[in-house]
Amino acid sequence: MRALLSVYDKTGLIDLANELSELGIEIISSGGTSVALASAGVKHLEVADVTGAPEMLGGRVKTLHPKIHGGILADRSKAEHLSDIEAQGIDLIDLVVCNLYPFKSDPSIEMIDVGGPTMVRAAAKNHDHVGVVVDPADYPLVVEELRVSGELSHETRLRLARKAFAHTSEYDRAIVAWFDGGGASEGSAVDDALPERINISLERAGELRYGENPHQHGARYRFVNGPKGFWDGVVQHGGRELSYLNLFDGEAAWRLAYELLELNAASNAVVIVKHANPCGVAIGDDVLATYQRAFDADPLSAFGGIVALTGDVNLEIATAIVANPLADVLIAPHITDDALALFAQKRKNMRSLVAPRPTDEPLAFRQIAGGFLIQNRDRFVASRKDFEVVTTREPSESEWLDLELAWRVCGRTSSNAIVFAREGQVVGVGCGQQNRVDAAGLAAKKANGRAVGGAGASDAFFPFRDGLDAVADAGVSVVVQPGGSLRDKDIIDAANERNIAMVLTGERHFRH
Repeated sequence: MRALLSVYDKTGLIDLANELSELGIEIISSGGTSVALASAGVKHLEVADVTGAPEMLGGRVKTLHPKIHGGILADRSKAEHLSDIEAQGIDLIDLVVCNLYPFKSDPSIEMIDVGGPTMVRAAAKNHDHVGVVVDPADYPLVVEELRVSGELSHETRLRLARKAFAHTSEYDRAIVAWFDGGGASEGSAVDDALPERINISLERAGELRYGENPHQHGARYRFVNGPKGFWDGVVQHGGRELSYLNLFDGEAAWRLAYELLELNAASNAVVIVKHANPCGVAIGDDVLATYQRAFDADPLSAFGGIVALTGDVNLEIATAIVANPLADVLIAPHITDDALALFAQKRKNMRSLVAPRPTDEPLAFRQIAGGFLIQNRDRFVASRKDFEVVTTREPSESEWLDLELAWRVCGRTSSNAIVFAREGQVVGVGCGQQNRVDAAGLAAKKANGRAVGGAGASDAFFPFRDGLDAVADAGVSVVVQPGGSLRDKDIIDAANERNIAMVLTGERHFRH
């Protein structure tokens, strides 16, 4: 038997080579792999000795030769292949051990491997006769099977071939992503438009207790060729395994909490999410008081929800949390040991998650039949300096703070959405309605008089005056909305009539 060894990652290389030599397998090698083997005193042939051609072009051409690829690709069940091999003086190669240049960690033109993927694909294609190994973790299995049986089983060769094609596929996707991002040229990509093609490769990163419902299987996957998301840095303390909705709602809560920190008045933010929508939100200086105000916004809906705090959770805050109805998940940047001990005693089923800051995800994916809808992730582009006051009365400073809070929360609430906020606390949320009047009615019912003197936000413009009146009837003194309706003048006149300040953002935030 003959084995070709050509690896960038030399983990376990010498042990593998020694094992193969002891089994009487002749080793061929090239480049840095050959140097490593020679330094360890492992007997082998250099590729140049086999091909009769030296390495050239600074190492770009080493293994691209018929005496290498003929030996790998020959189908031993076809007489004409064996005849060609004999006529050309080519010896068969039975095992290819190869991994590729580390393009993902060091992307550049010279890190685009050519010879390696060619050998890997050739061996994987001919897996009926040739074994291919791309992962050092598979070395012990390969050696043991060769030692026991003298060859690799068809099942092993098939599994290794599948892994090899996945390896080269992911490698190529990383290169394409680099080109799409402008890495192959100076500057960034041509523009912000979505690319014509998007190559997606996912790997399972964790099992979930179940999917959206208990009868559905669920797992978390992550992009193979992209940076890891914040979920890879989350540490869970206590509770059962996370479910699909725990992650879905947890992400919504965690992202919104940190988006609220972008507001000047927010030194801490607490967000409680239930069924993908915020039901309790507050900002403030004191974490404990901010948590309690967020919970008090809608205690009934908070039961079984997700609680996200941007401040550390100590024993005092933990005591307040266990005094309230059960939360399914708690997310915070840090939870003290005594707080965790209290949760272990009083809240055994609650998942306590310590999480890093949310990561930036440029694209949002949603599956439809046969593919995906893809868009740039929604961001708050316009800020207070871009907003336009269109009414006679202007907002006071406290009203500005409330309208900015209401606007941010409204943009992360299912449309149609109306949100009321007062003194740094969201007091009413109406979401997922087919018309804006009903959304305002729900928000007002939950506010129960607490919106008086506060702010009301609408995620899209008011098409008719009735929506504005429904918000004003809750007692708010300022309204924030995108504007852009054909009846904007009528809506502004109605606001002036009711002595309400109105601010237009020029930016819609539908969320479906």
